[in-house]
Parts: sequence; C-alpha cells; structure tokens
Amino acid sequence: MEARAVLKYARISPRKVKVVMDLIRNQDADKAMAILKFTPKSACEYMEKLLASAIANAENNHNMDVSRLYVAECFVCPGPTLKRIRPKDHGRAHRILKRTSHMTVVLKEREI
Repeated sequence: MEARAVLKYARISPRKVKVVMDLIRNQDADKAMAILKFTPKSACEYMEKLLASAIANAENNHNMDVSRLYVAECFVCPGPTLKRIRPKDHGRAHRILKRTSHMTVVLKEREI
C-alpha cells in the first residue's frame, strides 16, 4: 500500500529540487517534514506542501498509520520550459530559459 502526491508545473528548476529531495529520501515522514522546515532552500516550500498532501492522502484515502510513514520514493521530472528573450547590447537578444518541474512523493508504511 502506498500514498502519493504529485505537483506539476512548479516554477522552479528540477536541478534545485533534486538537492532537497536527496535530503528527505528514505526518511520518516515527520523527520522529513522537520528537515524541510529548517533547510534554507527555495524548493523546500514546494516540497513541504507536497509532503503534507501525501501524508493527508495516506491518512484519509488509504487509512494508513501516520506514525509509521516514510518517504519511499521521491523524484522530479522536468516540465515544459518557458522561453523568454532578454535584450543585450548592439541590438542582440539572449534567450532566457525559465524551467518548470513535476515533483512526485510516494509514502509507504514501515513494517514493525
């Protein structure tokens, strides 16, 4: 039995999210939430809401015990990239890539 939560089209680079996901992978859910709360990274805001959603899904939809939950899987995939133009000197233009992410968190119950 597993509970999952997915966040799509988050306006943050997947490379930045991956660093935070590596911190919480295979941690207990409450410990992972504490790590996210006190880590000074911009991806932690997104991940904190996503983890809270996954915990709520486990509790309400799958009747899982919240005290035994752990982060079994978490991964990020790149979403569509927004292309923007920045004017540069001598009439040139440089492209700016605003990347998006699709994040997934999967929770499972630990065996006693």
